[in-house]
Amino acid sequence: MNLMGIPLWTWVVFYVLVLLMLIADLKMFGKKGQHAVSVKEALRMTAVWIGVSLVFCAGIYLFYPVNAHDKAMEFLAGYLIEKSLSMDNLFVFLMLFSFFGIERKYQHEVLFWGIFGALVLRSIFIFAGAAMVERFEWVLGLFGLFLLYTGFKMFGHDDEQQTDPANNFIVKVFKRFFPVSGEMHDEKFFVRNEAGVLLATPLFIALLVIETTDVAFAVDSIPAVFSVSRDPFIVLTSNVFAILGLRALYFALAAIAQYFKYLKYGLGIILIFVGVKMLLAMNEYVNALAVWFGLKLNMPHIEIPILTSLSIIFGVLVGAMLLSYVVTKCVEKQAPTQS
Repeated sequence: MNLMGIPLWTWVVFYVLVLLMLIADLKMFGKKGQHAVSVKEALRMTAVWIGVSLVFCAGIYLFYPVNAHDKAMEFLAGYLIEKSLSMDNLFVFLMLFSFFGIERKYQHEVLFWGIFGALVLRSIFIFAGAAMVERFEWVLGLFGLFLLYTGFKMFGHDDEQQTDPANNFIVKVFKRFFPVSGEMHDEKFFVRNEAGVLLATPLFIALLVIETTDVAFAVDSIPAVFSVSRDPFIVLTSNVFAILGLRALYFALAAIAQYFKYLKYGLGIILIFVGVKMLLAMNEYVNALAVWFGLKLNMPHIEIPILTSLSIIFGVLVGAMLLSYVVTKCVEKQAPTQS
């Protein structure tokens, strides 16, 4: 039995391995309620997760049944896109934890279950998206247009306004039907009060916001990965491996968040690039749409090589980080002088 052209046993083995890796991550990294995760520990685990992802990429290169070299490059490009977009998610999570006043030693518990939920939701989205693309190829053109819109929007979006829990629809509905405690209770998501009533804690509300925020981010990131690969296995695995290391990456970035001032602009450029790349490959549908509006476009079919895409994405990401670091350092040097 095949699922999306891949043997069912392959999917089963992959998800079993993912589950084992999640359990190992929970046991080895930031044990529940015991200590605040240090930057050194976070960097070490981030390196481990990147190494595991590269080993998986090597496995694709060695064992994938068709076009193994191209598939490995597609995995790397998809992984890099997802990883870079996920970094923007992490800064949103940082603001959420600050808003709820969640101590650092309890944050990894929320992140673990948030990542577990993200894996489930994104798997559903990717399978649905792959089935839609296979049946209606023109949907990729809509993905491209949406990525252009999202990319330009990145240059003016306000993270704090978007992540205000008071504006979260799911939280509003939840609070209407379920009582919520006004105080933290260590790492617990639910507690009972003196009357025996079950209450949700702010830790659980933070988890709800993180899950719903990830859904919004997935709407951007999943179409972006389809710009570099239409293979459901490559799209899914690149997403999964990028998400698996988020918990460690969060604690690594939280300590140096001030050095990523221009990251969102780099992400905007990446989204615009992959949107244009997708539209250039969908020229027939773009030309047909132009005719429908009474225009004669005659846009040629252009396929940007995957290695070129990978280089541009990596270059923009590194450039945004370096610019952020240099500008921040310059401001820090000038601050004492100005005072």
